[in-house]
Amino acid sequence: MSVELISSPELPKAVGPYSQATRWGNLIMTSGQIAIDPETGKTVTEIRAATRMVLSNLLAVVVAGGGRLDTITKVDVYLKDIGEFASFNEVYAEFFGSHKPARVTVQVADLAAGATIEAAFIALAVA
Repeated sequence: MSVELISSPELPKAVGPYSQATRWGNLIMTSGQIAIDPETGKTVTEIRAATRMVLSNLLAVVVAGGGRLDTITKVDVYLKDIGEFASFNEVYAEFFGSHKPARVTVQVADLAAGATIEAAFIALAVA
């Protein structure tokens, strides 16, 4: 079995030497995503809008790899300002609804391109 590189045509191409995600068997692991508006190329920094964009973009990659929202098993979240946790968490809860993947959320010193959030998923492919 070999590692398959996954990308979604809905998202901007990776800007470095990495894939949007990889799939090995039925395991999908995404790279971190920040909130880059695909139309303008600018970073969305308002935490609610940025969270929605990051989670939606990550889901698009999971779907491209054969997964679904309910097959996401783990979410890693990096926030620039832990003071925005409540706003982030509200959008996160709305996005996932009754599905509750495992999660880690940490504050970091800085993120690429002035981002306020970066996240990555681990999911299972069903297709």
